Amino acid sequence: MTGQTDRWIRRTTIGCVGMLALIAGTVSYLHMHPLVQLHGQPGWVAALTPLSVDGMIVAASTTLLAESRSGGRGGILPWALLVVGSVASLAANVAVAEPTATGRVIAAWPSFALIASYELLMRQVRRAAEASTSRPRSGQARSRPERASSAGRRGVQRPDAGGGPAGRGREAQVLAWQWALANRSGDGSLPSGRDIGREHGRHERWGRLVKRSGVAGELDPQT
Repeated sequence: MTGQTDRWIRRTTIGCVGMLALIAGTVSYLHMHPLVQLHGQPGWVAALTPLSVDGMIVAASTTLLAESRSGGRGGILPWALLVVGSVASLAANVAVAEPTATGRVIAAWPSFALIASYELLMRQVRRAAEASTSRPRSGQARSRPERASSAGRRGVQRPDAGGGPAGRGREAQVLAWQWALANRSGDGSLPSGRDIGREHGRHERWGRLVKRSGVAGELDPQT
């Protein structure tokens, strides 16, 4: 039920952001078009310039939205383009507004509402992405002990699994464990299972079993 509610909230927010984008784009175009004409640009340039500003905002917004779907916050470039485009749109709206505080607030409001609601949408998308990625991780964490225990059982049943014909048996494991003890690293850590297996011509799994058995004290010479 909670997941369905979250999806409904996101869809509602997306619809509101789309409506605000249409409103803000229309208002911005109507304000920016005469402003560009007023500064000496020909008709077709004045008609296309507002579209270049809105197009940059749309491109930056969709890039940030795609990043949010994977739980990220986007890079510097899309955020910089979004800020520059939004500031240009706000500046154009304020420049042609009635020269009063109320008139400027009314002219700037559609762009401000779009920016604020878009950030709310991205927060919802990021939260959903983080929740969807955390669930598989917890499942994988629960399955690791099961795999380790099953590997341990296989090691008890078949201590020579993965080995070749030469040096088969406990003697080979004891020698490999003695080699591992003699080749500790500077911080005292043992060689990896891959290194143990490679040194003795065996598979990595065999080396891991040797290391596990040795740490458990099963390969001491007196046992």
